[in-house]
Amino acid sequence: MTGLWPHQFAAAEHVSRGQNVIISTGTASGKSLAYLVPAVTGILSGATVLYLTPTKALAADQLRALSALSLDQVRPATFDGDTPMEERAWIRRHANYVLTNPDMLHRSMLPRHAAWTSFWRRLSLVIVDECHGYRGVFGSHVAQILRRLRRVAAKYGARPVFFLASATASEPGTTGMRLTGLEMAEVTLDASPRGATTIALWEPPLTDLRGEGGAPVRRTATAEAADLLADLVLDGVRTLAFVRSRRAAETVALSARSHLHDTELALGVHARPSRAGMSTPVLPELRLADKVAAYRAGYLAEDRRLLEKALRSGELLGVATTNALELGVDVSGLDAVLIAGWPGTRASLWQQAGRAGRDGQDALAVLIARDDPLDTYLVHHPEALFGHPVEATVLDPDNPYVLAPHLCAAASEIPLSEEDYLIFGPAALGVLDELVARGLLRRRTTGWFWTSRDRAVDLADIRGSGGSPVQIVESGTGRLLGTVDEASAHGTVHTGAVHIHRGDTYVVDEFDLEAGVALVSAAQPDYSTFARDITDIRVIESLRSRVLGPGELHFGSVEVTRQVVSYLKRRTQTGEVLGDDPLDLPPRTLRTRAVWWTLPNSALAEIDPRTDLGGAAHAAEHAAIGLLPLFATCDRWDIGGVSTELHPDTGLLTVFVYDGHDGGAGFAERGYAHAADWLTATRDAIASCECDRGCPSCIQSPKCGNGNEPLDKAGALRLLGILLAPYIESSEAPGGSDNWPDSDLSPSDSITRVT
Repeated sequence: MTGLWPHQFAAAEHVSRGQNVIISTGTASGKSLAYLVPAVTGILSGATVLYLTPTKALAADQLRALSALSLDQVRPATFDGDTPMEERAWIRRHANYVLTNPDMLHRSMLPRHAAWTSFWRRLSLVIVDECHGYRGVFGSHVAQILRRLRRVAAKYGARPVFFLASATASEPGTTGMRLTGLEMAEVTLDASPRGATTIALWEPPLTDLRGEGGAPVRRTATAEAADLLADLVLDGVRTLAFVRSRRAAETVALSARSHLHDTELALGVHARPSRAGMSTPVLPELRLADKVAAYRAGYLAEDRRLLEKALRSGELLGVATTNALELGVDVSGLDAVLIAGWPGTRASLWQQAGRAGRDGQDALAVLIARDDPLDTYLVHHPEALFGHPVEATVLDPDNPYVLAPHLCAAASEIPLSEEDYLIFGPAALGVLDELVARGLLRRRTTGWFWTSRDRAVDLADIRGSGGSPVQIVESGTGRLLGTVDEASAHGTVHTGAVHIHRGDTYVVDEFDLEAGVALVSAAQPDYSTFARDITDIRVIESLRSRVLGPGELHFGSVEVTRQVVSYLKRRTQTGEVLGDDPLDLPPRTLRTRAVWWTLPNSALAEIDPRTDLGGAAHAAEHAAIGLLPLFATCDRWDIGGVSTELHPDTGLLTVFVYDGHDGGAGFAERGYAHAADWLTATRDAIASCECDRGCPSCIQSPKCGNGNEPLDKAGALRLLGILLAPYIESSEAPGGSDNWPDSDLSPSDSITRVT
């Protein structure tokens, strides 16, 4: 009897034979033990281990589990941005199990590899946990960081084995090879016991309110989540509520606490939770409202650790969180998970649902639909969710916007040689020539050298944050409340913005771009704020095109310029617009990839002349953005769009959907590859919506910089009908949609070759 489940034993066996391995089994299937066995075995033989995780919370959780082993020979330590400077020297000299993240590996450990000489020489195992989280541009950056890690380790004579772990990796061997550049053995057969999970699809009801254009207003997913969270906590059900933004996490926690407080007042006592839903008088210190909290990125490290401890101990019964708690933090004992809005991928859906039932008990997971085209589509078409594999991980290490800065970083660490193409791939040679031409590298007979005194690692913004985080500081006291990434700051902490932090509401007094500081004051406004922006797009190059009905479909390079110009004040209770205040913020420019379609004037001649063509294109763009995540491993917040009745670069009615990351992330390319299916689903989602003139369930967008004006639902249906006429007719013929022409890229090609 080994004491291990077969999948744990198989993974450990691969490592013992010196094989790189990826284990892809369900949540709570013991993947941690699978890599801890070879890790501890190696340490007892004098080796060192490097553990990589996407989040600080998971590293802290793993450190707690390692410390609980009480093995004197195992000296674990976290090395991240929260690690005090006085501890870092000790870690470099003495720790043999270092837990860190790609950011710290990129910015500190690899550039200062000489300070880690002893650690690198004995490195035998690199653990990459929750590896499905490394996708898109971020995943492409991590892939290059891992190649740099292999190169530094080799300098010190080490050839570590890579152990990758994920609960939701599709084609795990291919994913692992793309991420590390190494052949991978797969372990996918899950032998662990587990309880049943009931999945509920929940669509909030329509309210009596009317929105823009008289459209009926559906109750928000965050309001439903707050009510359900309060009800579950009242019944003693330990629950996580996943939401889509930091603001939503604060709002849901605040509302649930308010509901529980009102309930206790109505009862005249403080309520003790019970499985039967009854309430029993208890002491004041057990108030249920205090057992609910928010958890999100941007909190200070000490606040996050306290919340994680309270969640594990059961002191907190309900937590509203962003995807910061999606990954494998041990929160055993959870009974239910609420997911307020489609999380972007099936992988994330099952990852979040898997947070409940981690002790083997039965569990409940509820997907609460937002008033959004994709969410509405999914709750009415559950077959699109169930019975399908999770999405393949889309990343492209050869993306020149990603490869170039990492070649510079690698050259600054150890001068590059021609043999390094075996690590970085053949695409590196062409990129190196460009870097030499730009003066970033210097070519000598022995290789390529970084000659600048600047830090090469500063060239790579691996999370696409756009710069250093903006600090949120309380004006009266100077107290640091938290941070927000620079890319989001223009729209979230501009002057006048309403900011919520741990249940307290603040208004931004001043946003200092140069200093990277937002000064805030405590306030209780009866409104929330929403930034408005304008976006222009310029076609740089069409890389691929084909006929699409009477129009054309293109995929290529574009330049997007976006500027936040004002913000709306909306009354919290009714959604009434109280004002539109101007802002003076600089524009931001992005070079990326886009898919776009055009229609010639001849095809538009049959449309009713009263149709607002600009509004029709705008509505089609919104709906298409909402449905693309069904066909690409992305979230609607990863992509953007621009539409116009007459675009200067095409001279035609044009609708663009672009990747929201420098250089592209592969999402637009998948839209190009699956255009017929994608746009047909878009048309169906608009047509099946029960509203008259358009609503958030079909054509209105929560991220529209123009305040969802103008929009023309009927016109959008007509435009898409004209564009897709050949495919609609084909689907009605014998053979149905199988008669659609083949895409330029097969699904597998579009995953392995993303530009």
